[in-house]
Amino acid sequence: MEEIFGPSGLIAKHHPDYEYRPGQVAMANAVAAALSKSRHLLVEAGTGTGKTLAYLVPAIALGRRVIISTGTKNLQEQLFYKDVPFLQSILPKPFRATYLKGRSNYLCLLRLQRSEMSPVLEGLEEVDYFDDVRRWAYETKTGDRAELKHMPENIGFWRHIDARSDICVGSKCPNFDPCFITKARQAAIESEIIIVNHHLFFADLALRGREYGQVLPDYSAVIFDEAHQLEDVASMYFGSQVSSYQIDDLVGDISRLMITDVQAAIELTKASARVTRFASQFWMSFTGQDRGASLPITLNGDGRFAIRQQMFVRKERNGQLTPTPVGERFTALKNALERLRSGLEVVKDAPPEMDAILRRVEQVLFDLEFIILGDDRNFIYWAERRGRGVFLQATPIDVSGLLSDKLFNLDSDNEHRIESVILTSATMTSANSFEFIRDRLGIEASDELVADSNFDYQNQAIMYLPPNMPDPRDGRFTEAAANEIVKIINASKGRAFVLCTSNSSMDMLRDLVAAQVDFPIFKQGEGSRTGILEKFRNTPNAVLFATSSFWQGVDVRGEALSCVIIDKLPFAVPSDPVVAARQRFIDATGGSSFSDYSVPSAIITLKQGLGRLIRSTTDRGVLSVLDPRLTTKAYGKTFLNSLPQCRITQDIADVEQFFGNN
Repeated sequence: MEEIFGPSGLIAKHHPDYEYRPGQVAMANAVAAALSKSRHLLVEAGTGTGKTLAYLVPAIALGRRVIISTGTKNLQEQLFYKDVPFLQSILPKPFRATYLKGRSNYLCLLRLQRSEMSPVLEGLEEVDYFDDVRRWAYETKTGDRAELKHMPENIGFWRHIDARSDICVGSKCPNFDPCFITKARQAAIESEIIIVNHHLFFADLALRGREYGQVLPDYSAVIFDEAHQLEDVASMYFGSQVSSYQIDDLVGDISRLMITDVQAAIELTKASARVTRFASQFWMSFTGQDRGASLPITLNGDGRFAIRQQMFVRKERNGQLTPTPVGERFTALKNALERLRSGLEVVKDAPPEMDAILRRVEQVLFDLEFIILGDDRNFIYWAERRGRGVFLQATPIDVSGLLSDKLFNLDSDNEHRIESVILTSATMTSANSFEFIRDRLGIEASDELVADSNFDYQNQAIMYLPPNMPDPRDGRFTEAAANEIVKIINASKGRAFVLCTSNSSMDMLRDLVAAQVDFPIFKQGEGSRTGILEKFRNTPNAVLFATSSFWQGVDVRGEALSCVIIDKLPFAVPSDPVVAARQRFIDATGGSSFSDYSVPSAIITLKQGLGRLIRSTTDRGVLSVLDPRLTTKAYGKTFLNSLPQCRITQDIADVEQFFGNN
C-alpha cells in the first residue's frame, strides 16, 4: 500500500493537499490482509486518519463484490460523489461502483400512474409538487427523490407513489423493465463496490433466505463505517414492528386496487372500514384520549414505554384470564384484519398486487399478535409516539447470537456466507479495548487495529473540567452548569456547541445562558438539522444548543467551532425499556450491567460528542465536560483514559489564555 499512500505514492501525485499519514497506511494494510485471508477486522480510526480511502483501495483491489455500509447520508455521499470518482481517475485498474438506497427513496412508475386515477394529495399545497414529480418522472434516470431538492422531506403523497417492497409486484409489473428499482439492482449486479446505509444492509440481511424482499446481490465482504451504530440498527430489523401509519397505508393501498369483481369490492370496502374503525379505537388506548380503555402509560412523544402482557389480560380470583378493555380492542382489530384477509383471498381475477397485499396483512397480523402476547422472553416489547403515529415494537434483548450466526460465522455452510467483515469507526474502543463491541455484536475471532490519528491533541486542544460542580442529580447543577457555560463561551467568543443529554436540560441551559450573553444562540428543533447547521456555520460567534442527533455525523471545520461543551456523561436512560432489558440480561447472566454496558456505551457516545471539535490538523479548541463524576468517581479514570490525550485543566484562566493565544 506504500506505493499508493506513501509520501511519493499515487495519491500524493494526484492530490495537491495530500498528507502522508502512517495510521492510514497501517489501516489500508490491515484491511487488505483481512480481505485476502477471509478474516474479520476491527479498526478504530480517529478523525483525520483518512479511513475512507484506507478501506476503499484494498476493497477495489480485491476484485470481488464488496458492500460499503455507512451510518449517515453525508458519508455515503462523500464516498460516492468524492472518494470513488477520485480513485476511478487515478487507479490503473478500472472498477464500477453504485450507491443504493432504501426502496422508499425511489419512485414507482406504476403507483404514479395509478395515483393519477385515485386521489393521493393531502392538501392544495401539494398540487404543484405533484405536478413537478410527474414532469420529473419522464426526465430522471434514477428515480431517486433526492433529485427533487425543493420538495419537502415530509411531503404526504410520496408514500403513495414510492417503490417500497410491500406493494411491489416484481416481474409481473408492466413497468418492470423501465423500473428504477430494476435499474438500480442491475447497476449493483454490475458493480464491484456497492455503497449502502446500515438500515438497508440489515433489512436485506434479515430477509435473506426468504422468497421475497432481498435487495442486495450476493457479495464477498462488507465494510461497516460508523460501526458503533450496528447494535441498535440490527435490533430494529431482527424484531417486529406495527404502527398506526402501517395499517392506514395498508387500507389505503387496498382501496386503490383495480378490482373488477364488484361483489368482492363491496365486501372489501366494508372490511376495510371495520379495520379502520377498530384500529382507531385500539390506537386511542395508547394516547390517553379514551378513559374507558386506556393503558397505564400515555405516549406523549417523549421516550419509549414498556408494554406488558397484563395491560391486555388480567387474572381473575379464580385464576381465569380475561381481556382488559384494551385487550378487547386488540381482539376486535385482530378479527377485523382476519376478515379483511379472507375477503382478499376470494377476489376473482385479482390484480397483480394482490400477493404483496396479502403478505402485508399476514405480516401485520403476525407482528401485532407477537408484540401484544409478548410470549418470547428474548424480546422486550415497547411503544412510542412519533408525530401523530403510534409505534409498537418487539426488540431482541441481545443480538449477538443472531449476528454471530448470520454475519460473522466463517464456518457456516450458508450459501450467503460472508467471507470477511470489516468494522471501523472513530469510536469503537472503551478503555483502549474492543471487548465491548465484540460482546455486543457476537464477534468471536477477528484482527484488531487502533490506527494513529494525524492530529496533535496536546497542542491543538485542552480539556476543561470545572471544579466544585454539584452532582448532576443535585438541584443546583443546572444553574452551576449555565454559569460555567457563560464563562467558557465568553472566553471562546461564542463559536461553541453545547451538547446536552436531554431535551429538558437543553431547554433550561439555553434559557439561562441566553439571558447572560449577547452571542447569537441557536437551538435544535428551531428548524431542520441541516438548516440549523448552515446558520451556525454562517453566523459569526454563534452558540448551538443541541441533543443526541448532533453528537455524531456533524462536521464544522475551522474557527466557527472552537469549543464543545457537554453537560453530563451520556449514560443511556435507565428507564428506557430496551436499555433496562439489556441491563437486566447482563446482570442475570453473571455480568455487571454498569461496568460491562453502561460505562463503555457512555464512553463511546462521549467520544463521538467530543469528536465534533478537532476535524483537521489546523483546528484548535477547548473540550469541556461539566459533569464532576469524571474526577470524583472511580470510573471517571476509565472515561479520561479513553479520550484523546490532551492537556486537562480545572482553571478557567487556562481556557482564557488558550483563546487569547489563538
